[in-house]
Amino acid sequence: MTLLIKNFTKNKLNPKHLNKIAEKTLEVAKFKKPTEISLVIVGEKRIRLLNKKFRGIDMITDVLSFGDEEVKSGSAKFISPPNKIIYLGEIFICYSQARKQAREKKHSTKKEIAVLFIHGILHLVGYDHKGSYEDSEMKDIERKILSFL
Repeated sequence: MTLLIKNFTKNKLNPKHLNKIAEKTLEVAKFKKPTEISLVIVGEKRIRLLNKKFRGIDMITDVLSFGDEEVKSGSAKFISPPNKIIYLGEIFICYSQARKQAREKKHSTKKEIAVLFIHGILHLVGYDHKGSYEDSEMKDIERKILSFL
């Protein structure tokens, strides 16, 4: 698993911890193919612009995932590189929104970033939470992964 991180904020991140999160998430999700994921940490302005452009929602959000829908079904439309690594997609996390949510939930920003990153990866590998997120299988899987970290 290869994790590419681009941080557009001045906040510090621990790449080793983020890599561990990605590996554990893919393991629990039973996604065994060699994989590359991009994680982009952004501010409120950028996440709002992305949310408006791609989802038609003009507001700040915490996490956005952009992946190749065909990867989920096993028939990726992109040509596979010789090393057979699958580019799963790109996850954007708004650091300030994560910090705000962490305060509301009374835990660390580091934990909230982990929750959002796990959530984004699960979307990339095909999980969804139609209806109530709180009662979803996705939420249960996130809790399980967090218990390993």
